[in-house]
Amino acid sequence: MTEVVVLPRNFSMRSEYSESGRAAGVVEGLEVVYDCLRRREGTFDAVALASLIKVPAHYHRKYFDDSLDEMVNPWGGVEAMLTHAISRDFRLPAAHAPMMTSRDVQTMDFGPVDPRKAAEPVSATYLFSVLKGLHRSPRILPPDASVCSEVLSAENLHCLVIPDGCVGLPTLAALAQGIPVISVRGNRNCLPNQLSNLPGAREGVHFVDNYLEAAGLLMAMKTGVTRESIVRPLSPTKVVREHLRD
Repeated sequence: MTEVVVLPRNFSMRSEYSESGRAAGVVEGLEVVYDCLRRREGTFDAVALASLIKVPAHYHRKYFDDSLDEMVNPWGGVEAMLTHAISRDFRLPAAHAPMMTSRDVQTMDFGPVDPRKAAEPVSATYLFSVLKGLHRSPRILPPDASVCSEVLSAENLHCLVIPDGCVGLPTLAALAQGIPVISVRGNRNCLPNQLSNLPGAREGVHFVDNYLEAAGLLMAMKTGVTRESIVRPLSPTKVVREHLRD
């Protein structure tokens, strides 16, 4: 980390849900961030941001009490809007960490929570995950960049592993390009999508129960072993006798 910048004034982020139930939000005053980045353009290779996100007070407890995965993370949508905009406009990796909005929120006792959320209630700031992720983040190149051994593109992707029901541009693009998709049923979520109904899913989507099974399937794919040849019951080998004709 080369520099920590305290902005001259705050920009605001507010979490909202769209009519479809997706997490979204509103970002206002973003020009103060852009002005800061433009003045330092060329002196950094990643952007870590930490700021407040306004959410209704009851969202905190409702989110951590949700054991049935019925609530979409209320912070994630507006964070994605912010970081995607910065990454698109400055061609740099960007990540955001929400700051605690009050002492009351910081001292809330949520009790046992879903293990996938455990890192959040035990910390007072989420900046550590941002710094760890950006530490090894790749550079972002324009679409017309020349392809070489050091450039990662869709041509380098041989498989996509996703939670079951997760449909987005990466999933659709993988199926359209013939890239296998592994769907993990054990990573439950609130999405009702049926991946088996997607075009190309019959040949392109492989369903597994957990990430251990997904790792095994990845290794099999890497070595050229088909799933059909290792999953019981094994299909019988068809033996055909050819007869010479006079």
